[in-house]
Amino acid sequence: MKKFLSVVLASAMVCSLAACGGKEEAPAASSNEPVVMKLATTVNEQDSFQVAAEKFAELVAERTEGAYTIEIHPNGELGDESDLLSSMAADELEMGIVTSGPFVNYAPAMGTLDLPFLFGSSEEAYAVLDGEVGQELLDTLEEANLKGLAYAERGFRNVTNAVKPIHSAADMKDLKLRVMENEVYAKTFSALGTNATPMAWQETLTALQNGTIEGQENPVNVIYSYALWEANQKYATLTRHSYATAIITMSLDTFNELPEDVQVIFKEAAQEAAEFERAWCAENESSQLQAMKDNGMEVDENPDLDSFKAAVQPVYEAYPQYADTLAKIQAVTDAM
Repeated sequence: MKKFLSVVLASAMVCSLAACGGKEEAPAASSNEPVVMKLATTVNEQDSFQVAAEKFAELVAERTEGAYTIEIHPNGELGDESDLLSSMAADELEMGIVTSGPFVNYAPAMGTLDLPFLFGSSEEAYAVLDGEVGQELLDTLEEANLKGLAYAERGFRNVTNAVKPIHSAADMKDLKLRVMENEVYAKTFSALGTNATPMAWQETLTALQNGTIEGQENPVNVIYSYALWEANQKYATLTRHSYATAIITMSLDTFNELPEDVQVIFKEAAQEAAEFERAWCAENESSQLQAMKDNGMEVDENPDLDSFKAAVQPVYEAYPQYADTLAKIQAVTDAM
């Protein structure tokens, strides 16, 4: 361990951060000065991303004996998800946890994971993401100077709105709905007949409250942690139309500056934090769903999913470039 720490501390000259703003080279750190890395999210402290970030920070501090400190910046302090990715790609931000949607703008193959009804269960998603297919997709991020460490969970996404109960795909027609800034999501909800409006999450709550949009789609955890019933969202439908990951991501330049032993620690800590957060989501979903009901939301837990699946079939036909990855995913899920 002494040899490990000497390597870690020697690397501090290239890895230390300024107290604010982007990354810049710092003078040599003494043995009492840990390397501080910023990890940013766009969510609040009640969100599952915070759970993953805190666990990751804990594991890194423990396994490097305090030589590395992860400084968490929630609530969009450092920008929206597109901002975080561009900052990491430019090596101006060390780390972030980002929903899968914006990654397609940096690595087109990542769009495969955004296709509707791709996974029938969490177990199917984990088998794919934690295996060879998931790693192959993470590797494509390196062309954009991003390093994907592990897939945490945003979860299965569901529709909420302020206008009416939604049970079948036909009920979606003309609904003004916020979607992530992602072409696949926009095509999916256009296929369902909605007025799909790509929008950053930071803008969404205000837009829901003032009626600029009527609905949105997100996992139960997000609906609960942001108390969307207070943003005029009276109706929820558990469509589970898409499983969204949350990728624990680094600047590739920052990752490559780390000693090899530290790289291993970061990757292992990210995977353990991701699995810890997934378990937290599963454990809390029932109580969060009940809280939604207790706060006046009408929840359709058994919508007509066949109608939704039929309506979005053209989305698959629009992306023949995903066929090879889809075949690999199918092979994994068929073997389960």
